[in-house]
Amino acid sequence: MKSGKYDNNLENVLVLQGGGSLGAYECGVFKALSRHKIKFDIVSGTSIGAVNAAIIAASKNDDPAKDLEDFWNRLIEKPIPSYLPQKLRAMVSSTYSSFYGNPSAFAALWANPWLSGFLFNKPYLYDTAPLKETLEESVDFDRLGTERPRLIVTSTDIKKGTRVVFDSKHHDIKVENILASIGYPFYGISWTEIDGRYFWDGALLNNTPLIAVMDASPKNDKNVFVTDLFPHEQDDLPKNMMESWHRARDIMFADKTQWAIEVSKRTENHIDLMQKMYEILQSIDTGEKDRTKLEAIKKEYDRLVFEQGAVIRKMTRIERKEETHFLFEDADFSSGTIRNLIAKGEKDTEEILASEESKSNKAS
Repeated sequence: MKSGKYDNNLENVLVLQGGGSLGAYECGVFKALSRHKIKFDIVSGTSIGAVNAAIIAASKNDDPAKDLEDFWNRLIEKPIPSYLPQKLRAMVSSTYSSFYGNPSAFAALWANPWLSGFLFNKPYLYDTAPLKETLEESVDFDRLGTERPRLIVTSTDIKKGTRVVFDSKHHDIKVENILASIGYPFYGISWTEIDGRYFWDGALLNNTPLIAVMDASPKNDKNVFVTDLFPHEQDDLPKNMMESWHRARDIMFADKTQWAIEVSKRTENHIDLMQKMYEILQSIDTGEKDRTKLEAIKKEYDRLVFEQGAVIRKMTRIERKEETHFLFEDADFSSGTIRNLIAKGEKDTEEILASEESKSNKAS
């Protein structure tokens, strides 16, 4: 909480990145957080993170962690043997997905003989109609905006090249708004049209939609949990072009919100300084003219402190580590990979929460 006469409520925020099948890791993270009874005021996501966030915010049952895991079990490609080594399994699964799509997520256009002849005249290769059906079975969209948590998802306006935010506090979010966040053009996923506007994946502009949360909720301080699906560090250099592309992809999509924390700290320092200066001004015996000026200053002070003064109080980053490097690992929906990712997300989150608890106990 902020000190002195101003006091912003603390909001728990969960931020979920995009990353295709790697989103199963976020399922494991949320399972562990739920087990620790951590409740969220805001859930924000982009791409597959937007899908996960929608299920968390408005699952059709009272157990969003279970509903989220059920969703990921539906996305599993059963024909891929789980006994294959991890990298080989990823190669086989991503190749299978590229040819046949995923029956619960995206359909390959060339699987339709009526469309295959026109394939190279279309701006995308996969249709998201299957995901629309899966989401409608998993999410009660009527609950959004009527109860916590608040849902914030990001997309990209194709024509304007700008970020678009769909916020359940201000928008009537439907399945189309979630689909608008996942159209990743480099994998040939179709865009989404809403009211004459066309949308691609929000990750094209920012794969960690924390700033969208700060902009949408500028009054309340934040306790933020961020899932980072793309490792910041990698000890070994790439050995070939595929590994170079993989490493570049990780760098582009990895969490880059450290600067947001630094800005938040500077904002807090500025607000503290403003408060001290304002208290000094109030204590000075002034004339009527100066009191009028002070009232004008007070209005600006209140606007900055109470309407735009939110800071990040705490950031907990849960980062996925890699054992092998493969460019199309985010298109691996094999049972072995999906279940391993869920288990790894749970394990990593438990370890981080235990470490934080240990530090807190030592400090007290």
